[in-house]
Amino acid sequence: MLERQERLATVMTLEQGKPIAEARGEIVYAAGFLNWFAGEAERVYGMTIPASAAHKRILVLRQPVGVAALITPWNFPTAMLTRKLGPALAAGCTVVCKPAEQTPLSALELGRLFVEAGAPAGVVNILSMHAPQPFADAVFNDQRVRKISFTGSTEVGKQLLARSAEQVKRVSLELGGNAPLIVFADADIERAVAGAVAAKFRNAGQTCVCANRIFVHRQVYPEFSAQLQAAVARLHVGSGLDPATSIGPLIDQAALEKVQRHVSDAQQLGARVLSGGGAAAVAGGTDLFWQPTLLADAAPDMLVSSEETFGPVAPLIAFDSEEAVLAQANATQYGLAAYVFTSDIGRIFRMAEGLEYGIIGVNDGLPSAPQAPFGGVKESGLGREGGPTGIDEYLNIKYVALSL
Repeated sequence: MLERQERLATVMTLEQGKPIAEARGEIVYAAGFLNWFAGEAERVYGMTIPASAAHKRILVLRQPVGVAALITPWNFPTAMLTRKLGPALAAGCTVVCKPAEQTPLSALELGRLFVEAGAPAGVVNILSMHAPQPFADAVFNDQRVRKISFTGSTEVGKQLLARSAEQVKRVSLELGGNAPLIVFADADIERAVAGAVAAKFRNAGQTCVCANRIFVHRQVYPEFSAQLQAAVARLHVGSGLDPATSIGPLIDQAALEKVQRHVSDAQQLGARVLSGGGAAAVAGGTDLFWQPTLLADAAPDMLVSSEETFGPVAPLIAFDSEEAVLAQANATQYGLAAYVFTSDIGRIFRMAEGLEYGIIGVNDGLPSAPQAPFGGVKESGLGREGGPTGIDEYLNIKYVALSL
């Protein structure tokens, strides 16, 4: 993957739209999951437990769960696949992978590398398709498929969870989010602005851990909004293959219409547009580009606050106290990622412990890493991907009682 980084990144940008620099970074990130879990494969240890009787021994074995069906999204078409493939293969599971209908080529390019690298036939199977329903019917009706891992919307995740109950298949779900990014009065404003840009506008805002609601303490609201407005104005909208581009196109017309609906709703309810606010015209491009948009005076009852926008729109919400913003941040059924910017060590611990999210970035807008457990709580998912616990999702625990 690292040797073919440029080809893999170019294919990704051409089919998904993200800037080429982001695509190159995703290939390195994606390869990191294979490196990490190659090491974890050596640490699938069992246990010997002291028995309560002298003539007995207790052994614990960890064995592969079986065939795993991996269903991945379009926003990170390579990294989301290796994040599942790495632990599944390390555990000893064969896999059937269904990439998103919008981005099959990135997955097939990865499959080509598995063949070149010598993966045995039938171990890694990648199936592209236009209609996903027949695939779902096949894996849920087949007793040989013992594990489902899905990254995507909460609505689809709930359907898969319900269907998995028919045969009690193991399930891992990484679902939607509504991430708060909280800037306290004692934050390093320059650092907070950089973190907000990274967390909000990467991949044109089309990430599950994207900062969806930006809460700013009223004391620093004017300074932060002015600096963020200047930073947003420097973002360049254009073709992902242009090295100057920082905002590429949205994935499809439905995504553009959702962004338009959220911005229009916010304006009707009193939000002010500080930057952007409409579609962007790109010479020779599609009609799926949207200007990076900054909204002031946003409120919790707006669509941009209550729904996952999945686009380059940043709503700013003022707050006055730690207790109030913690309550607002947690007032959602989602619990994937949250971000906090502060220099108060006590507040860092209070927020890290009080926020009902699976991932907390403290003074960090890009917290994801292959060696860290990634996943959410509440309606944002089940299980963890990455990190030392990631391989456990693909292992069964077997208890052996031995009488001598």
